[in-house]
This record gives sequence, C-alpha cells and structure tokens, in this order.
Amino acid sequence: MSNGLSKRKYVNEQLEDCGYTAQLAEGFDDAIIGIGSQMGHTKTVVIYSQTKIIECLMKDMSADDAIEYFEFNTLGAYVGDTTPIYVDDSVLEDVPEESTEGESND
Repeated sequence: MSNGLSKRKYVNEQLEDCGYTAQLAEGFDDAIIGIGSQMGHTKTVVIYSQTKIIECLMKDMSADDAIEYFEFNTLGAYVGDTTPIYVDDSVLEDVPEESTEGESND
C-alpha cells in the first residue's frame, strides 16, 4: 500500500471511519481483497481471496493439506455477523477475457 499501512491496518481504519467493526482472519492479510456488505444485513465484512489464502498456507504444507486446513479451520468457522466472506476466485481462472473490440454496450 502506498501509504505504508498493512492491508489489515488500512481495512481497520476504513471500517472505523464508517463506524463499523469486522472480524479479520489471522495470518491472511495478503489475501484481503476488500470490504463489503449484503442486502438485508447491517454488518460490513472483510472479503478474502480463497486462492491467496491457500497459496499462503502452501508455504508450510502441501496443496491438499492447505485446502483441507482452509475448508475446516477457516471457511468452516462462523464468528458471528461479521464473519468474513471467502471468495472462490479460482472459478474464473480459465475463463478467457471477453473482447470488447468493435462491440457496443447497447
């Protein structure tokens, strides 16, 4: 981050500026991709990339162990209304970019 803050500190500052608090997953600051909310819910949550979390875990374990650890210990952990959202960003890895050349947005 250009302001010298870690993602965790930056997200916390953004949440505090809006009067919100949220749960952050320990050890996965590099996997934070944003903050968000859902219609009908009053809480703001932190959003993480599953791919980046698993890559982080793979520094210390095999891919299979990292996936199992993530699914059981992180994805399976409910910590209240501010439980983070974990985006499965791997589903779009093989989708080619759409060409917009010559197309209109009608």
